[in-house]
Amino acid sequence: MKVRFGYLFFLVSWILFLTPAMAQEKTPSYVLVIHGGAGTILKKNMTPEKEAAYKASLKKALETGYRVLQSGASSLDAVEATVKVLEDDSLFNAGKGAVFTHDGRNELDAAIMNGKTKAAGAVAGVTTVRNPITAARAVMEKSEHVMLVGPGADKFAKEAGLVIVDPSYFRTETRWNDLQRALKDDSIAALKTHVSNNPGKLGIKNRDYKFGTVGAVALDKQGNLAAATSTGGMTDKKFGRIGDSPIIGAGTYANNETAAISCTGWGEFYIRNVVAYDLSALMEYKGYTVQQAGKTVIRKVGDMGGDGGLIALDKKGNMTMSFNTEGMYRGSVTKDGKIEVFIYKD
Repeated sequence: MKVRFGYLFFLVSWILFLTPAMAQEKTPSYVLVIHGGAGTILKKNMTPEKEAAYKASLKKALETGYRVLQSGASSLDAVEATVKVLEDDSLFNAGKGAVFTHDGRNELDAAIMNGKTKAAGAVAGVTTVRNPITAARAVMEKSEHVMLVGPGADKFAKEAGLVIVDPSYFRTETRWNDLQRALKDDSIAALKTHVSNNPGKLGIKNRDYKFGTVGAVALDKQGNLAAATSTGGMTDKKFGRIGDSPIIGAGTYANNETAAISCTGWGEFYIRNVVAYDLSALMEYKGYTVQQAGKTVIRKVGDMGGDGGLIALDKKGNMTMSFNTEGMYRGSVTKDGKIEVFIYKD
C-alpha cells in the first residue's frame, strides 16, 4: 500500500510539474503586433466595406513586417516597414491620413526605439516628410539627438535624403471634414462656457475623430525588441501641441529586458502617466507579466479620466493589446506566420 501511495504521489507531482511547461509550449510566440488607433469603434456604426478595408490594411501591414522578420532582418527594420504601410494608408491618422490642426495644416509626429541598445529617435510637427517614422529612425541613427521638431526636423529629413512631399500630399477630404466638425463643436463649447460664466479648460468631445495613432512592436530572430509609433496628432490642435507618440517613455518605449510598447489614445494622459515606461518598470521592478502590466497602466489612464490603448510584446514573444475603449484596430502575427486582426472590444 505504501509503495502504491508513493507511486501515486510521484505521478501526480510529475503531472503538476509538467502541466505549466506543456501549457507554455502551446502558447503562441508572437513576433509582431500592431495597432491603428483606439476609440468608440462599434460594429453597428461600421459598414461591411469599411470593416473589410481596415482588416485588409492591418493584414497588409502585418504581412510586410513578417516578411522582414523572416528574412532575418532586425526588429527595427520590421517596425519601420510595418508603420510605413499604415502611414501610406489614408484610413489611419498617420502620414497620408493625418488629421488637420486648427490652422488647417497637417503636423506629424513619430518615434522609434531599439530595445537592445535603448537608442531612440523622434520627430514632431513635421509637415513635408512622407514617412515620419523613417525620419525618426534617421534622427536616431544619423544625429546625436533623440527628438527634432518643426521646420528643423523637416530640414534634417531633407538633408538625410528622405522622401519629401508637398504638404498637400497629406490632405484628405475625410480629415478636412473632421476639422470642420471639430471647429463647430469647439465654437459651441466655447460659447456655452462664456454664457455660463464658468471659464476653464474645454472638454474634448467626439474623441474618435480627434485622436488616432498607428504603431508596431516586434521581436526578431536575434531576440531583440523594437517599437515604433506614428500619428497626425489631434484634430483642431493649436499652438504646436504635441501628444505622447513621439515622447520616449510616454507613447513609445523598448527594452530587451522587459518589452516593446506603442500607445494610442488621449496623449496628455499618457504623458502624465509615462505609460510606456511605466509598463516596462512594472515588469522590471515588480515582476509583472506583460499582460498584467498592460492592464495596470491602462487602468491608471482611465482612473485619471483618459482613454485609449496600447500594444506590448515581451522578450519571450508574449503580447498584450490593452485598451479601455469600445474598440482598437489591432493585429498580430506569430512566429509560424499565423495572422489575426481585430477591431471591436469583443
